[in-house]
Amino acid sequence: MRKLKNLIGLVLPVALLTACEVGPDYERPDIDMPTLSKEDIKEFTADKWWNVFHDSVLDALEDAAIKNNADLKQAIANIDIAKAEAGIAFADLLPSVNLKGSGEKDFSSKRGKFAKLAPSRHSLDYTSSVVASYELDFFGKYRRANEAARAMLLSTRAAKESVLLTVTSETAKAYFLLRALDAQLAIARRTLKTRQETYNIYKSRLKNGYCTEFDYLRIEAEMASVESTVSSLAASQEKAENALSVLIGCSPREMVKRKTAKSQAINELKIPVNIPNGIPSDILVRRPDILQAEGALIAANAKIGVARTRYFPSISLTGMYGFESQSLGQLFRTGSDMWSFNGGISLPIFMGGKISSENEKAEASYRKMLAAYEKSIQVAFKDTLDALVSNRHCREIVRSTTRQVNALKKGYSIARKQKEAGLIGLIDLLDVERGLLSAEMELVKALQNQLNATVDLCKALGGGWTIESLNKNRK
Repeated sequence: MRKLKNLIGLVLPVALLTACEVGPDYERPDIDMPTLSKEDIKEFTADKWWNVFHDSVLDALEDAAIKNNADLKQAIANIDIAKAEAGIAFADLLPSVNLKGSGEKDFSSKRGKFAKLAPSRHSLDYTSSVVASYELDFFGKYRRANEAARAMLLSTRAAKESVLLTVTSETAKAYFLLRALDAQLAIARRTLKTRQETYNIYKSRLKNGYCTEFDYLRIEAEMASVESTVSSLAASQEKAENALSVLIGCSPREMVKRKTAKSQAINELKIPVNIPNGIPSDILVRRPDILQAEGALIAANAKIGVARTRYFPSISLTGMYGFESQSLGQLFRTGSDMWSFNGGISLPIFMGGKISSENEKAEASYRKMLAAYEKSIQVAFKDTLDALVSNRHCREIVRSTTRQVNALKKGYSIARKQKEAGLIGLIDLLDVERGLLSAEMELVKALQNQLNATVDLCKALGGGWTIESLNKNRK
């Protein structure tokens, strides 16, 4: 055993010192980047970007989603798989040592060619040995494979963060949708109540001959229209609850029973005032989807090296030290020991073009991952620019729609008084009422869009931001 250890101990350091790595070393691609924002935009310390809305119900929903969402559980399991694969790749860099033992009993033919040499037709043989084997990584096949596995682990971890960002963003949007539907349903029901009161009045008037059937039918049609709106909004609200239940990982039983707490009305939800004006300079390391794509690119680059090693010889060493005896009781006694050491080399001569095809595949995979990496950067800039534009314009839309609603409310109050005084007809009042209903619905939608635009910006920046003036420390 000592001889075997000494021999392996001599060969391995020499092999490692003389080894090289075939294939290109990774270099981050040169991307044509614009001049980025000089604002000191930093991520939220706790990474809970949704805290910016200061809503306890949303906080609880996000915590439930992080804990129970099925997509996140899959992403975490993928990390464990990638860790195991990285462990397997690392193990290939090390010698393998196995303990073997066997016992054999034979009964030979008395007419066989060795029958006269054997003292008995029965024979016993017992062996016990330790076998060590190692393939010298002269050309970096296993080191490149290990590099690829570690890069895929990086990519998988980033993929989990990307899923986390998507799940938390969708949870926030689903919650804001519920708040918007709550508000719209309240507006529609309030309007329906007014229409029903007007309908009952005109029904009585028609019965007593104080109004035309045309006015009565017009009121009935307007009431039926709002009834339809109420039913549609109620159905949308239930569907939104179901979608949110899936996001936070509810069981089927919980999905049937649960209802989201009402909490704040949509117009009371806090929206951050300090919105970044530009794209942060560290956008490439903020976005998990970019890190995910780069990890896959690094892995593809390493696999080019793995493929190129197929052209070179494979050199392996095997050593064995053990004992053999025809008697189990004599197996470990003096004179029963045995050992062997051998080396082997394998060089491909003719593979029918398989190796060259493997290399072409590896290089094509790298080009594919490079395109995916470049696209991830393009998408990052598009998402951020779109979110910045949406935030700016959504705020303007909310302001203008709010003015419109306020004006229509005053106009509706005036129109009701004019109708009671006989200065305008029913049709005129209904037109004003219909316009107010539409504007109030649009205002709720505008508030929801503004909240969603903030979520999109948080997601685009890799999970929120805080802004500190660069001039703060210069004063």
